[in-house]
Amino acid sequence: MPLQNRVLPTQEIVAEPGRGLLMGNRGTLHGADRQLGTTRWRSKAWICCVLDWKGVRRDPMPPGRWTALFFFDEAVALAAGHRPCAYCRRRDYLLYAGAWASARGLAERPRAAAMDAQLHRERVEPRTRRQRTTMAELDDLPDGAMIRYDGRPALVLGDGSGRKNVLAWSWEGYADPERPPGLREVAVLTAPANLLVLKAGFTPLLHPTAIGN
Repeated sequence: MPLQNRVLPTQEIVAEPGRGLLMGNRGTLHGADRQLGTTRWRSKAWICCVLDWKGVRRDPMPPGRWTALFFFDEAVALAAGHRPCAYCRRRDYLLYAGAWASARGLAERPRAAAMDAQLHRERVEPRTRRQRTTMAELDDLPDGAMIRYDGRPALVLGDGSGRKNVLAWSWEGYADPERPPGLREVAVLTAPANLLVLKAGFTPLLHPTAIGN
């Protein structure tokens, strides 16, 4: 039976056999029985990491240390409120922080703690502890953003004409691009801070099923 360590674009953590391109963590979320309790984070540093780091094999749920989480791709990780790890993904982290600074007109890249604090304010409702969402015009969204479409998560990608298509997401991959007639304002899963980073030019690691489309 799969462990409960797959992250959805809606921030939920589920037991799912689907494979992903990235891993990460939010602190230790499991107990001695390798089951998750009610807590969904122990730290505001929600990061996404490479799957393979120098060939080291790790227990995904070591006692009292950390809970390894897995993401289908980086669009999903950003939608769930994560950012690149500053250690194992140093280059991507610097590009992300640089895009963060550029989007806000900052002279220097911000520290990780400052970005994490801003992300946390935008990704979680304090009262319900559920994912915050926003509304936006579809064509105003950057490539790599994720939205709620037809009751499920979907990726936003441009078609080269300035208009945006949506690609429904599942653990099997992204569906063919669609441009549903009349679709304009959509519910956005990706936090505003990560939307700004995408708009400023940060390119997320996308699953081949998105690139192939």
